Amino acid sequence: MTTSLQVGDRFPDAELPNHENQVVKLSSFTQPSLMDRYLGFTDGYPLIVVFYRGFFCPRDRQQLLQLVQFQNELAVNYSKLVTIGVDPPLVQAAFRAGLGAQWTFLCDEKRELSQQIHILDETEGEYAYRAQPYTFVLRSDLTIYKIYNGWFFVGRPTVEELRHDLRAIMETRSDYRYQAYDTPAVKQIRIPQQEWLNGAPALGANGLPIAQGVVRWFDLKAGSGMIAQNNGGADVFFNFTAIPGEGYRTVKAGTPVKFELVEGKFGLTARNLQPQKEN
Repeated sequence: MTTSLQVGDRFPDAELPNHENQVVKLSSFTQPSLMDRYLGFTDGYPLIVVFYRGFFCPRDRQQLLQLVQFQNELAVNYSKLVTIGVDPPLVQAAFRAGLGAQWTFLCDEKRELSQQIHILDETEGEYAYRAQPYTFVLRSDLTIYKIYNGWFFVGRPTVEELRHDLRAIMETRSDYRYQAYDTPAVKQIRIPQQEWLNGAPALGANGLPIAQGVVRWFDLKAGSGMIAQNNGGADVFFNFTAIPGEGYRTVKAGTPVKFELVEGKFGLTARNLQPQKEN
């Protein structure tokens, strides 16, 4: 049986349990980051979906080991990868750990997705009632960009082929080129370090209103966070570049702060963020 899907079709936005037995939707992997949203870059990111038969299949293991070597590159390219099998979450978690994989494994234990897209192998052979080893490369809206039929191993995509697919998708993003970041609106949020060469200016010196609050959370990996305003107003987004200084700056959740308030097209953001001593 060959998949009913074709290039240009929209892949089903399936909800499946992951290797930690938490139900997730495929579209959750392709969404733009919070930083992207505040900058107005809402394109989202590509997703590679790999169906595999099981931990016992040497061809699946070989393919996934190649993807383990590719996973760090995927991370810095902001592209996502998920694998889908029919084994329960605990089995998938053990297989994932043994591979050294860091991406999400999803469980189509009821075979509903495999049946929906017509890739369930119902022969009486070694891999009966498991998904055929297809790989789908999806755009951020889950539109299919490329389909690889891996019934024979040679049909499965190489890392180089996936790299070319991802490049083609990423090149369509509105922020793919440097010029998109070199604008006054973006530099109000993603602040060039040159602005802090002479230290932190006095709050409000540039005419912006001053606000106070407490850091609600700060994501070290993303370099962004949110501030709860003391006056009960809407939460304020900030990137680490809003903190005057050099290098990568961080601030802990619960830290009292003063900052200049910028009202942008996509919400409130902070600049010249200055931690305060707790009373």
